[in-house]
Amino acid sequence: MSWQRLDTFLTRVRPYRERLGLLIDALVVAVAWQGTYLFRLGFERWFSARPSYDGWVLLGLVLIYGIVLLLLRVPKGMWRFSGFGEVKRLALACGVAGATAALGVRMASLHEVPRAVLALHPLFTLMLLAMMRMGYRMLYEHMRSRISGSSHEQRRALVMGAGDAGRLLVAGIQYSAGWVVIGFVDDDATKRHARVAGLPVLGGLVDAPHFASLHGATHIIVALPAASGPDRRRALNLAAETHLPVLTVPSSAELLAGRRVNEVRDIEPEDLLGRPPVVLDETGIAETVNGKVVLVTGAGGSIGSELCRQLARYGPKKLVLYELSEYALYAIDQELSQSFPHIRLVRLLGDVKDLAHVRSSLLQHRPQLVFHAAAFKHVPLMEEDANSAACIRNNTLGTYHTALASAEAGVERFVLISTDKAVNPTNVMGASKRAAELVLAEMAQLHLGTRFMAVRFGNVLGSSGSVIPKFKEQIVRGGPVTVTHPDIIRYFMTIPEAARLVIQAVAIGESGQVLVLDMGEPVKIVDLARQMIHMSGHTLEEIPIEFTGLRPGEKLYEELLVDRERTEPTTCTGLRAARLLGDGAGAQILEGLMKPATLLDPRGQLKRWLQTEYKEL
Repeated sequence: MSWQRLDTFLTRVRPYRERLGLLIDALVVAVAWQGTYLFRLGFERWFSARPSYDGWVLLGLVLIYGIVLLLLRVPKGMWRFSGFGEVKRLALACGVAGATAALGVRMASLHEVPRAVLALHPLFTLMLLAMMRMGYRMLYEHMRSRISGSSHEQRRALVMGAGDAGRLLVAGIQYSAGWVVIGFVDDDATKRHARVAGLPVLGGLVDAPHFASLHGATHIIVALPAASGPDRRRALNLAAETHLPVLTVPSSAELLAGRRVNEVRDIEPEDLLGRPPVVLDETGIAETVNGKVVLVTGAGGSIGSELCRQLARYGPKKLVLYELSEYALYAIDQELSQSFPHIRLVRLLGDVKDLAHVRSSLLQHRPQLVFHAAAFKHVPLMEEDANSAACIRNNTLGTYHTALASAEAGVERFVLISTDKAVNPTNVMGASKRAAELVLAEMAQLHLGTRFMAVRFGNVLGSSGSVIPKFKEQIVRGGPVTVTHPDIIRYFMTIPEAARLVIQAVAIGESGQVLVLDMGEPVKIVDLARQMIHMSGHTLEEIPIEFTGLRPGEKLYEELLVDRERTEPTTCTGLRAARLLGDGAGAQILEGLMKPATLLDPRGQLKRWLQTEYKEL
């Protein structure tokens, strides 16, 4: 019989596998009974020395085992997925059935049945049942590998990390998920040349390229969720040297969020940052958000949507989603309705440039907390003359409208989501956000009943307009990957990290403050591009990097503080606060925003508002 025919046959009988499995198990029980007699009495007496009623005893034995196996749902187990869990269930079934049968035989005064046979039979049965299942699993996997074709089509993984995560990973994916794990590499000397989950620890992490080549690996899986930032980065660099696709297990934060170790995923840019994600102190956040009415502008955007997800965890009384895009509003509403069905959601299609609508919305719903995330943020797009005025109207005038309406509605706390591009801006987008900060500083002085504060952070990985999605698309297309300049550097943070920072700010920030996260060391964009290419299993020869020159308004490096700003620590480690210094510029901007002719010359107006701060390229 060919392997294809065998596979077809097994597929056809699969609907009857439970009944077939029970029948085969019954036959195994009978064979084990014969084998036990043979072991106890030898060839000469294994048949002749039995009592005349042995057949009836065997029939009763088979019935008892069948009932116990059914009660413990053993026939429902799929043999091709058999593992230690299945063996434990079989051991329990054999123990219970064997004890029940022995008790029945003794109570029936069937003294001619040897006690040794009654005692050994459950062990023989367990061994045969387990061996049969493991044999089937080996046959099935061999059959699937023969059918699949050459070894190049198989997924053969070398796992970096032989700790608990590696062991659980192998238990979850070996065979059952279509993987064949060839072994581990680990720097722990005590594990070297030992076996973990039945697989060898071949060497240290530095040996990964050698063993990957020697054993024909097609993938590298990094199973080091608890490793420090430098150790994890070293492991990823060694994995990249194999020139194979690199996968990883979920991080510690993802595991705490409910993901399983065996849910391997592609390497994400946040894995390459060189620092662990900042975990902010959440003390006081629950008291600030719980039971409150919260409004988020730009609720469907990359930052706004994550902000809504995290706010929902703290149990607001009502969450008002204010969004210009119909589809974006629908998408975040559907997601939140599924994940947080107990939270009341209000969906508002609106434009922050429309003061009347913003004002009526806030007066109707009376939020206590407002998070202003609505903004245009694509730098090159906003540099175009046709879009500059729209950028100021949305980012600066929209901020003023939302802040003014918040003050009139008695909002307790207002948070503006700003950007590092607002510091000594060289582009229209950054200048419009700096002008929005100055408007906020002025509003903090005019309306003392509301706390107005801003939050600045660097580039957000995966957000709309981020360079990372572009790199991914270019790698999928086969390159080249385009970088504007070999020396360009940026601060990076993840979307959840940015959202936590904003929520933390509303809990501890004071009116007129700007809060800044300690972003650690900046990352060279070209280094990030190289790592993404290597992690995808390619070389720089296959997917080259091209330098295209700085785009309009783009700086080589970003800053997080204006020259005159002085920060001081907050109650949260890594989070610092500074005063929003405007020197009266906010009042001038407010006056200018009220004049229709202001935006006829948007660049000139920004230079007049910001004076020496705006260093237009």
